[in-house]
Amino acid sequence: MKKSHFYLIAIMLFIVAVGFFVAKHKKEEKIRIMTFYPLKDRAGSMAKSGEAKQVKKQFADLMKIVRTNPADTKSRIELASLYIQEARVTGDYMYYDMAAIKYVNEVLEKEPLHFEALTLKSLLYLSQHHFAEGLALAEKARTINPDNAFVHGVLVDGNVEMGNYATAIEEADKMISIRPDIRSYSRASYLREIHGDYPGAIDAMKLAVDAGLPGDESTEWARVHLGHLYEITGDIRNAEMHYVIALQRRPGYAYAIAGLGRIALAARDYNRAIGYYLQADSVVNDYSFKEDIAEVYEQIGQKNKSDSIVKWLVATMSQDSKSGQQDDNIGHYADRELAYIYLKTGDNDKALEHALAEYNRRPANIDVNETVAWVHYIRKEYEMALPYITAAMKTKSKNPTLLCRAGLIYAKAGDKTKAKVILEDLAKNHFGIAEPLKTQGLAALQTL
Repeated sequence: MKKSHFYLIAIMLFIVAVGFFVAKHKKEEKIRIMTFYPLKDRAGSMAKSGEAKQVKKQFADLMKIVRTNPADTKSRIELASLYIQEARVTGDYMYYDMAAIKYVNEVLEKEPLHFEALTLKSLLYLSQHHFAEGLALAEKARTINPDNAFVHGVLVDGNVEMGNYATAIEEADKMISIRPDIRSYSRASYLREIHGDYPGAIDAMKLAVDAGLPGDESTEWARVHLGHLYEITGDIRNAEMHYVIALQRRPGYAYAIAGLGRIALAARDYNRAIGYYLQADSVVNDYSFKEDIAEVYEQIGQKNKSDSIVKWLVATMSQDSKSGQQDDNIGHYADRELAYIYLKTGDNDKALEHALAEYNRRPANIDVNETVAWVHYIRKEYEMALPYITAAMKTKSKNPTLLCRAGLIYAKAGDKTKAKVILEDLAKNHFGIAEPLKTQGLAALQTL
């Protein structure tokens, strides 16, 4: 065959291939635009609640409008907000975030500077762990409406995730000054918590609970977190009381059930703990519940069951992480979570790979630094762990798990004085630490 004929055929094949991919992209885009995201049935007792019926009616009314009136931006924003709230209630963030982003983008295509759409898209990016992108959008939205409390709340969240803690405090102060409510008080509580002020965190979360409507998901979330603050400071009676109240006000609330599971686990009542975690997992799609179940199975020697759950988590979370890399519009980054899961499998190389991937996205975040430090510790790279654990403690957090890990790292790296101070303090208040880690910490203290 002559070279000229060969090149002509090659060019024709290339044109056909390009045409195929363009047509495929247009078809996929058309499907995306036409995609309809029905409201899923809630699980358990949530499905029969009056709230669920009300949400279904609201959804049906909004869907009628958005499917017949392409110009109605108000209904699209309301529908996106409904999807976002349903994600919180059910834990099905992948599905409902995708649904919400569809309608938010439809609004932004018509009005690129639509304040509510920009703010919701920022919130969705944060939900999917696209923290830098979410923060940038929130900053853009603030230039449009600097006196809106909600956007300052999103800015608090984005700056915390990116490790800009001083800026997060400034945004929280602005938010409270504009609108002191459950959203602003709960953010103030979290900022106090990560700066080691547990009494202040408890006081602020009490204000959040009091500002909310009893039974609402946001109110009972605040009540459960208040219970958790009591739990990790050793006030188990108050912790349990708040979990029980949350369940009375919002029957079947998964996070309150999981709180009771943690209390049962701390008391080494493993059967009750597994029962609570399984119940919570049946109601809400949250990977942390499955991790808790796997942890309990491992502690009681049922390693086959634990390994099966961990294997499922690796496969599912890897797919989530892949979607986050492939889709700039929406897709969940799960590298930090995957780092811990791979540690459970013994694949420490993969754990480090994912920990560093997360670190490269947000190197100033204390939780990310803790993750990298702990992976290095498990890999017996103690000196390499030191700068990361130092960065993880820069806010003076008193999180018991963080402190226990820090003590172990300092001990192995040769700073026995610092390790002893941390672990001695931890021995007095060891609540909220997983039993295997606590055992390591107390054993290390005996050697110092």
